[in-house]
Amino acid sequence: MAKTLISPIEISRKFDISYQTINYYTNLGLLKVKKRDGNNRFYNTREVASSLSKVNKLKSQGYSLHLIR
Repeated sequence: MAKTLISPIEISRKFDISYQTINYYTNLGLLKVKKRDGNNRFYNTREVASSLSKVNKLKSQGYSLHLIR
């Protein structure tokens, strides 16, 4: 069974995006934090995969991140 929660570092490795991009997408509301543990953030793995797929598809069609949000 797939792991439900994933950290930003794991997202960076699994989806080959920078930590800064994860933070930026989170600040824009494109990625949603599911759990906080102190200073650590965790995201739902399926939601991250779905969101990143949608963002990449729309970006490839010429939409800006602000419009995608």
